[in-house]
Amino acid sequence: MTDLTQPLEANKPFAALTPDCLLNAMDSVGLHGDGRLLALNSYENRVYQVGMEEGAPRVVKVYRPGRWSDAAILEEHAFLQELADAELPVVPPLPLGAGRTLHYFDGFRFAVFPRQGGWAPELTDASTLERMGRLLGRVHAVGALRPYQHRPTLDVGHFGVDSRDCVSACPLMPGEMLEPYRSISGMALDKIAAIFQRAGDVQTLRLHGDCYPGNILWADDGPHLVDFDDSRMGPAIQDLWMLLSGDRAERNRQLMDLMAGYEDFYEFDVREIQLIEALRTLRMMHYAAWLARRWDDPAFPLAFPWFDTPRYWQQHLIELREQVAAMDEPPLWSC
Repeated sequence: MTDLTQPLEANKPFAALTPDCLLNAMDSVGLHGDGRLLALNSYENRVYQVGMEEGAPRVVKVYRPGRWSDAAILEEHAFLQELADAELPVVPPLPLGAGRTLHYFDGFRFAVFPRQGGWAPELTDASTLERMGRLLGRVHAVGALRPYQHRPTLDVGHFGVDSRDCVSACPLMPGEMLEPYRSISGMALDKIAAIFQRAGDVQTLRLHGDCYPGNILWADDGPHLVDFDDSRMGPAIQDLWMLLSGDRAERNRQLMDLMAGYEDFYEFDVREIQLIEALRTLRMMHYAAWLARRWDDPAFPLAFPWFDTPRYWQQHLIELREQVAAMDEPPLWSC
Protein backbone atom coordinates (compact mmCIF):
# COMPACT_ATOMS: atom_id res chain seq x y z
CA MET A 1 0.00 0.00 0.00
CA THR A 2 1.21 3.54 -0.77
CA ASP A 3 2.55 5.34 2.29
CA LEU A 4 0.73 8.69 2.34
CA THR A 5 2.76 9.85 5.35
CA GLN A 6 6.18 9.79 3.72
CA PRO A 7 7.71 13.25 3.26
CA LEU A 8 8.03 14.91 -0.11
CA GLU A 9 11.31 16.52 -1.11
CA ALA A 10 10.68 19.94 -2.66
CA ASN A 11 14.01 19.93 -4.53
CA LYS A 12 14.32 16.21 -5.26
CA PRO A 13 15.97 15.95 -8.69
CA PHE A 14 14.30 14.07 -11.49
CA ALA A 15 17.62 12.26 -11.93
CA ALA A 16 16.49 10.10 -9.00
CA LEU A 17 13.48 8.95 -11.06
CA THR A 18 15.11 5.82 -12.45
CA PRO A 19 13.23 3.16 -14.41
CA ASP A 20 13.26 0.95 -11.33
CA CYS A 21 11.83 3.79 -9.21
CA LEU A 22 9.05 4.37 -11.75
CA LEU A 23 8.13 0.69 -11.99
CA ASN A 24 8.20 0.33 -8.22
CA ALA A 25 5.90 3.34 -7.95
CA MET A 26 3.47 1.61 -10.31
CA ASP A 27 3.69 -1.58 -8.27
CA SER A 28 2.80 0.43 -5.16
CA VAL A 29 -0.64 1.21 -6.61
CA GLY A 30 -1.27 -2.30 -7.90
CA LEU A 31 -0.18 -1.80 -11.51
CA HIS A 32 2.58 -4.04 -12.78
CA GLY A 33 4.63 -2.81 -15.69
CA ASP A 34 6.33 -5.15 -18.14
CA GLY A 35 9.47 -3.01 -18.43
CA ARG A 36 8.50 -1.07 -21.55
CA LEU A 37 8.92 2.65 -20.82
CA LEU A 38 8.48 5.44 -23.36
CA ALA A 39 9.29 8.99 -22.27
CA LEU A 40 6.68 11.41 -23.61
CA ASN A 41 7.25 15.04 -24.49
CA SER A 42 7.18 16.90 -21.17
CA TYR A 43 9.70 19.12 -19.41
CA GLU A 44 7.76 20.63 -16.52
CA ASN A 45 6.90 17.16 -15.23
CA ARG A 46 8.06 13.72 -16.30
CA VAL A 47 5.53 11.70 -18.27
CA TYR A 48 5.95 8.09 -19.41
CA GLN A 49 3.92 5.53 -21.27
CA VAL A 50 4.32 2.29 -19.33
CA GLY A 51 3.57 -1.11 -20.81
CA MET A 52 1.49 -3.30 -18.53
CA GLU A 53 1.78 -7.03 -17.84
CA GLU A 54 -2.00 -7.11 -18.36
CA GLY A 55 -4.11 -4.69 -20.35
CA ALA A 56 -3.37 -1.52 -22.26
CA PRO A 57 -0.40 0.71 -21.47
CA ARG A 58 -0.86 3.48 -18.93
CA VAL A 59 0.48 7.02 -18.87
CA VAL A 60 2.21 8.07 -15.65
CA LYS A 61 2.76 11.73 -14.78
CA VAL A 62 5.37 12.39 -12.10
CA TYR A 63 4.87 15.92 -10.82
CA ARG A 64 7.75 18.35 -10.52
CA PRO A 65 8.58 18.57 -6.81
CA GLY A 66 7.65 21.89 -5.23
CA ARG A 67 5.57 23.26 -8.11
CA TRP A 68 1.97 22.61 -7.04
CA SER A 69 0.54 21.84 -3.63
CA ASP A 70 -1.35 18.59 -3.20
CA ALA A 71 -4.56 20.62 -2.96
CA ALA A 72 -3.87 22.33 -6.30
CA ILE A 73 -3.17 19.01 -8.04
CA LEU A 74 -6.33 17.47 -6.61
CA GLU A 75 -8.37 20.48 -7.81
CA GLU A 76 -7.14 19.78 -11.34
CA HIS A 77 -8.10 16.12 -10.95
CA ALA A 78 -11.55 17.07 -9.64
CA PHE A 79 -12.12 19.45 -12.59
CA LEU A 80 -11.15 16.72 -15.04
CA GLN A 81 -13.60 14.35 -13.40
CA GLU A 82 -16.37 16.98 -13.56
CA LEU A 83 -15.71 17.35 -17.27
CA ALA A 84 -15.66 13.59 -17.80
CA ASP A 85 -18.91 13.22 -15.84
CA ALA A 86 -20.42 15.77 -18.25
CA GLU A 87 -19.34 13.42 -21.07
CA LEU A 88 -16.62 15.70 -22.35
CA PRO A 89 -13.58 14.15 -24.10
CA VAL A 90 -10.88 14.68 -21.48
CA VAL A 91 -8.59 12.17 -19.75
CA PRO A 92 -9.00 12.18 -15.96
CA PRO A 93 -6.56 10.26 -13.76
CA LEU A 94 -7.47 6.77 -12.67
CA PRO A 95 -8.67 6.28 -9.08
CA LEU A 96 -6.47 3.56 -7.63
CA GLY A 97 -6.03 1.95 -4.25
CA ALA A 98 -8.63 3.53 -1.97
CA GLY A 99 -9.97 5.63 -4.85
CA ARG A 100 -7.12 8.14 -4.75
CA THR A 101 -5.80 9.87 -7.87
CA LEU A 102 -2.62 11.38 -6.36
CA HIS A 103 0.00 8.95 -5.14
CA TYR A 104 3.35 9.14 -3.37
CA PHE A 105 6.52 7.10 -3.75
CA ASP A 106 10.11 7.73 -2.67
CA GLY A 107 9.61 11.49 -2.39
CA PHE A 108 7.75 11.86 -5.69
CA ARG A 109 4.06 12.47 -6.42
CA PHE A 110 2.42 10.85 -9.40
CA ALA A 111 -0.88 10.11 -11.13
CA VAL A 112 -1.82 7.41 -13.62
CA PHE A 113 -3.94 8.05 -16.72
CA PRO A 114 -5.43 5.94 -19.50
CA ARG A 115 -3.54 6.27 -22.76
CA GLN A 116 -5.30 8.52 -25.28
CA GLY A 117 -4.32 8.20 -28.91
CA GLY A 118 -4.91 10.73 -31.67
CA TRP A 119 -3.33 13.07 -34.17
CA ALA A 120 -2.85 16.80 -34.58
CA PRO A 121 -6.00 18.61 -35.76
CA GLU A 122 -6.17 20.74 -38.90
CA LEU A 123 -7.03 24.06 -37.27
CA THR A 124 -7.42 26.05 -40.48
CA ASP A 125 -10.52 24.03 -41.43
CA ALA A 126 -13.79 25.80 -40.61
CA SER A 127 -15.66 22.67 -39.50
CA THR A 128 -12.77 21.61 -37.26
CA LEU A 129 -12.66 25.04 -35.61
CA GLU A 130 -16.43 25.04 -35.09
CA ARG A 131 -16.19 21.64 -33.44
CA MET A 132 -13.34 22.87 -31.23
CA GLY A 133 -15.48 25.87 -30.33
CA ARG A 134 -18.32 23.60 -29.23
CA LEU A 135 -15.92 21.58 -27.08
CA LEU A 136 -14.41 24.65 -25.42
CA GLY A 137 -17.83 26.19 -24.87
CA ARG A 138 -18.88 23.05 -22.99
CA VAL A 139 -15.62 23.02 -21.01
CA HIS A 140 -16.13 26.64 -19.97
CA ALA A 141 -19.77 26.05 -19.03
CA VAL A 142 -18.51 23.52 -16.50
CA GLY A 143 -15.50 25.65 -15.56
CA ALA A 144 -17.76 28.56 -14.66
CA LEU A 145 -19.78 26.56 -12.13
CA ARG A 146 -17.29 27.13 -9.29
CA PRO A 147 -13.87 28.73 -8.88
CA TYR A 148 -10.57 27.14 -8.03
CA GLN A 149 -9.56 27.66 -4.42
CA HIS A 150 -5.93 26.53 -4.59
CA ARG A 151 -4.83 27.41 -8.11
CA PRO A 152 -3.77 30.89 -9.24
CA THR A 153 -5.37 33.32 -11.66
CA LEU A 154 -3.76 34.26 -14.94
CA ASP A 155 -2.95 37.89 -14.21
CA VAL A 156 -0.45 40.63 -14.96
CA GLY A 157 1.28 40.23 -11.61
CA HIS A 158 2.24 36.56 -11.84
CA PHE A 159 2.69 36.17 -15.59
CA GLY A 160 4.05 39.66 -16.23
CA VAL A 161 5.70 41.40 -13.27
CA ASP A 162 7.07 38.23 -11.67
CA SER A 163 8.35 37.04 -15.04
CA ARG A 164 10.03 40.39 -15.75
CA ASP A 165 11.73 40.31 -12.34
CA CYS A 166 12.89 36.73 -12.85
CA VAL A 167 14.35 37.40 -16.30
CA SER A 168 16.00 40.63 -15.12
CA ALA A 169 17.87 38.60 -12.50
CA CYS A 170 18.80 35.79 -14.90
CA PRO A 171 22.63 35.52 -15.18
CA LEU A 172 22.27 34.11 -18.70
CA MET A 173 21.15 37.46 -20.11
CA PRO A 174 24.10 39.41 -21.57
CA GLY A 175 24.77 42.43 -19.37
CA GLU A 176 24.43 44.95 -22.20
CA MET A 177 20.86 43.76 -22.83
CA LEU A 178 19.61 44.21 -19.27
CA GLU A 179 18.64 47.88 -19.52
CA PRO A 180 16.99 47.49 -22.96
CA TYR A 181 15.06 44.52 -21.56
CA ARG A 182 13.92 46.46 -18.51
CA SER A 183 12.80 49.32 -20.74
CA ILE A 184 10.84 47.29 -23.29
CA SER A 185 9.35 44.93 -20.70
CA GLY A 186 8.24 47.95 -18.67
CA MET A 187 6.52 49.39 -21.74
CA ALA A 188 4.88 46.04 -22.41
CA LEU A 189 3.59 45.74 -18.84
CA ASP A 190 2.15 49.26 -18.96
CA LYS A 191 0.25 48.45 -22.17
CA ILE A 192 -0.95 45.10 -20.81
CA ALA A 193 -2.27 46.76 -17.66
CA ALA A 194 -4.03 49.44 -19.74
CA ILE A 195 -5.67 46.80 -21.97
CA PHE A 196 -6.94 44.81 -18.98
CA GLN A 197 -8.31 48.01 -17.46
CA ARG A 198 -10.01 48.95 -20.72
CA ALA A 199 -11.58 45.50 -21.04
CA GLY A 200 -13.18 45.95 -17.63
CA ASP A 201 -14.27 43.35 -15.12
CA VAL A 202 -14.35 40.29 -17.39
CA GLN A 203 -15.33 36.96 -15.89
CA THR A 204 -12.67 34.48 -14.86
CA LEU A 205 -13.36 30.75 -14.83
CA ARG A 206 -11.54 27.45 -14.65
CA LEU A 207 -9.60 27.01 -17.89
CA HIS A 208 -7.50 24.43 -19.62
CA GLY A 209 -4.88 27.16 -19.45
CA ASP A 210 -2.49 25.89 -22.14
CA CYS A 211 -4.83 25.12 -25.02
CA TYR A 212 -2.37 25.14 -27.88
CA PRO A 213 -2.64 22.57 -30.71
CA GLY A 214 -0.13 20.21 -29.06
CA ASN A 215 -2.61 19.59 -26.23
CA ILE A 216 -5.39 18.53 -28.61
CA LEU A 217 -5.53 14.96 -29.86
CA TRP A 218 -7.99 14.26 -32.67
CA ALA A 219 -9.30 10.70 -32.76
CA ASP A 220 -12.00 8.95 -34.78
CA ASP A 221 -14.61 10.33 -32.37
CA GLY A 222 -13.28 13.90 -32.52
CA PRO A 223 -11.06 16.12 -30.37
CA HIS A 224 -9.73 15.24 -26.93
CA LEU A 225 -8.16 17.78 -24.57
CA VAL A 226 -5.11 16.54 -22.69
CA ASP A 227 -2.63 17.91 -20.13
CA PHE A 228 -4.52 20.22 -17.78
CA ASP A 229 -1.38 20.76 -15.69
CA ASP A 230 -1.49 24.55 -16.30
CA SER A 231 -5.21 24.80 -15.55
CA ARG A 232 -6.03 27.96 -13.62
CA MET A 233 -8.56 30.76 -13.37
CA GLY A 234 -8.62 33.23 -16.24
CA PRO A 235 -10.68 34.81 -19.03
CA ALA A 236 -12.28 32.46 -21.55
CA ILE A 237 -10.31 33.92 -24.46
CA GLN A 238 -7.12 32.35 -23.04
CA ASP A 239 -8.32 28.93 -24.24
CA LEU A 240 -9.22 30.29 -27.68
CA TRP A 241 -6.54 32.65 -28.93
CA MET A 242 -3.79 30.01 -29.21
CA LEU A 243 -5.89 28.21 -31.83
CA LEU A 244 -5.63 31.21 -34.18
CA SER A 245 -2.88 31.61 -36.78
CA GLY A 246 -2.02 33.47 -39.95
CA ASP A 247 -2.66 37.08 -40.89
CA ARG A 248 -5.36 39.30 -39.42
CA ALA A 249 -8.02 38.27 -41.94
CA GLU A 250 -7.33 34.59 -41.35
CA ARG A 251 -7.43 35.00 -37.57
CA ASN A 252 -10.70 36.90 -37.81
CA ARG A 253 -12.23 34.08 -39.85
CA GLN A 254 -10.90 31.42 -37.50
CA LEU A 255 -12.26 33.26 -34.46
CA MET A 256 -15.69 33.49 -36.09
CA ASP A 257 -15.57 29.76 -36.84
CA LEU A 258 -14.71 29.02 -33.20
CA MET A 259 -17.51 31.28 -31.98
CA ALA A 260 -20.03 29.59 -34.28
CA GLY A 261 -19.65 26.49 -32.12
CA TYR A 262 -18.67 28.05 -28.79
CA GLU A 263 -21.79 30.13 -28.30
CA ASP A 264 -24.00 27.07 -28.76
CA PHE A 265 -22.95 26.18 -25.21
CA TYR A 266 -21.56 29.28 -23.50
CA GLU A 267 -21.97 33.00 -23.97
CA PHE A 268 -18.80 34.81 -25.00
CA ASP A 269 -18.02 38.32 -23.74
CA VAL A 270 -16.72 40.17 -26.81
CA ARG A 271 -14.75 42.57 -24.60
CA GLU A 272 -12.26 39.74 -24.09
CA ILE A 273 -11.12 39.91 -27.73
CA GLN A 274 -9.04 42.97 -26.92
CA LEU A 275 -7.05 40.87 -24.42
CA ILE A 276 -5.55 38.61 -27.10
CA GLU A 277 -2.30 40.49 -27.75
CA ALA A 278 -1.87 41.27 -24.05
CA LEU A 279 -2.22 37.56 -23.25
CA ARG A 280 0.20 36.67 -26.04
CA THR A 281 2.76 39.07 -24.56
CA LEU A 282 2.28 37.64 -21.07
CA ARG A 283 2.84 34.15 -22.48
CA MET A 284 6.11 35.24 -24.10
CA MET A 285 7.35 36.81 -20.87
CA HIS A 286 6.27 33.83 -18.80
CA TYR A 287 7.98 31.40 -21.17
CA ALA A 288 11.34 33.18 -20.86
CA ALA A 289 10.98 33.20 -17.07
CA TRP A 290 10.00 29.52 -17.07
CA LEU A 291 13.22 28.61 -18.87
CA ALA A 292 15.24 30.75 -16.47
CA ARG A 293 13.62 29.16 -13.41
CA ARG A 294 14.20 25.63 -14.71
CA TRP A 295 17.75 26.05 -15.99
CA ASP A 296 19.21 24.03 -13.10
CA ASP A 297 17.25 20.99 -14.33
CA PRO A 298 19.78 19.16 -16.57
CA ALA A 299 17.04 18.43 -19.11
CA PHE A 300 16.63 22.12 -19.95
CA PRO A 301 20.13 23.00 -21.23
CA LEU A 302 19.96 19.87 -23.36
CA ALA A 303 16.51 20.66 -24.79
CA PHE A 304 16.88 24.45 -25.09
CA PRO A 305 20.61 25.06 -25.81
CA TRP A 306 19.85 28.38 -27.52
CA PHE A 307 18.50 29.96 -24.32
CA ASP A 308 21.92 31.07 -23.06
CA THR A 309 23.04 32.57 -26.38
CA PRO A 310 23.05 36.32 -27.17
CA ARG A 311 20.99 35.60 -30.30
CA TYR A 312 18.07 34.31 -28.20
CA TRP A 313 18.01 37.41 -26.01
CA GLN A 314 18.27 39.71 -29.03
CA GLN A 315 15.32 37.92 -30.60
CA HIS A 316 13.34 38.05 -27.35
CA LEU A 317 13.73 41.83 -27.21
CA ILE A 318 12.68 42.15 -30.86
CA GLU A 319 9.55 40.06 -30.19
CA LEU A 320 8.64 42.17 -27.16
CA ARG A 321 9.00 45.35 -29.22
CA GLU A 322 6.75 43.82 -31.89
CA GLN A 323 4.20 42.99 -29.22
CA VAL A 324 4.26 46.53 -27.87
CA ALA A 325 3.34 47.67 -31.38
CA ALA A 326 0.73 44.90 -31.78
CA MET A 327 -1.00 45.99 -28.58
CA ASP A 328 -1.59 49.40 -30.15
CA GLU A 329 -3.47 47.89 -33.07
CA PRO A 330 -7.28 47.52 -33.05
CA PRO A 331 -8.43 44.14 -31.72
CA LEU A 332 -9.81 41.46 -34.01
CA TRP A 333 -13.36 42.01 -35.26
CA SER A 334 -12.68 45.77 -35.30
CA CYS A 335 -13.07 47.90 -38.38
